[in-house]
Amino acid sequence: MNLDSVKEFLSEVSAFLQLHIPEFLEFFFVLVGLQLLYTAYRVLRQKDHPAKIGTALFWIFLGILFAGGKVVPAEVSGIILFGIGILTLLKQVKLGKVESNTAEEQEKYASKYGNKIFIPAILLAFTAVAIAQFTPLGGQVGIGAAAVISLMVAMILFKASPKLMLSQSDRMVQQVGSVGILPQLLAALGVLFTAAGVGDVISDLISGFVPEGNQLIGVIAYVLGMVIFTMIMGNAFAAFTVITAGIGIPFVIAQGADPVIAGALAMTAGFSGTLMTPMAANFNALPAALLEMKNPNGVIKAQTPMALILIVIHIALMYFWAF
Repeated sequence: MNLDSVKEFLSEVSAFLQLHIPEFLEFFFVLVGLQLLYTAYRVLRQKDHPAKIGTALFWIFLGILFAGGKVVPAEVSGIILFGIGILTLLKQVKLGKVESNTAEEQEKYASKYGNKIFIPAILLAFTAVAIAQFTPLGGQVGIGAAAVISLMVAMILFKASPKLMLSQSDRMVQQVGSVGILPQLLAALGVLFTAAGVGDVISDLISGFVPEGNQLIGVIAYVLGMVIFTMIMGNAFAAFTVITAGIGIPFVIAQGADPVIAGALAMTAGFSGTLMTPMAANFNALPAALLEMKNPNGVIKAQTPMALILIVIHIALMYFWAF
């Protein structure tokens, strides 16, 4: 096989992969949905669960949305999502009895495997980045494929049976609980806010008290706007579009600031808000749940002092670097 044949073969493979990206993504969504439905099955089998029906319905609804979202009509998906909200509002989603190792077993496995427990997590990150950078599949397929590969490596490394894998996945899903759906809901909220023109409303409000031509006040408003809106939405990416359109462009960039420097600093300033809000569930609430911390806001409490320092640093950097 000559070099031209190899290039032609690789080109055909790349085209094939790009053509089937939607199918790959759908496969990973179905996998997640099946895991959620399995959790519903495990909940229904528990005789002493404090809210068996409500909790099982929550996981069934969520499993249907993940596994069948492509074929379920939008109106039905909306009704299911409303049902999920009602169950959560009425506190009918609760943690039942989940399988866990004893303290002695945990110490035994910790001494046996040591730092090997980090191999699947590191492999997941490297594999996802490699797929995203060196294949036409992109980041979303990369994360899904990396998760499957790292799971298989973990099962081989720790000699875990499929039954154990399922029970531990179920344990993690139940411990995270309804908080696990927050990232998806917040991402949708960001899209809705942008489409509804919230940026224009914020711009009108800010123009009422920010003096025209004052660069420092404009910078402070831009940074604090990113921080506060990120705290509300839980995601700096979702806040960036709205706050940049409403504050960044009229009160900072329009006054002569370099849009590249100001925009980059505004984005990283937003993550100071991420450190201080339970709305950033995947950063703050999920670790607290997974680590079984007594204080659900313990992560936020530890991060807040550093976040406040970063806010001041971002204001100074944007004021002196962007102008």
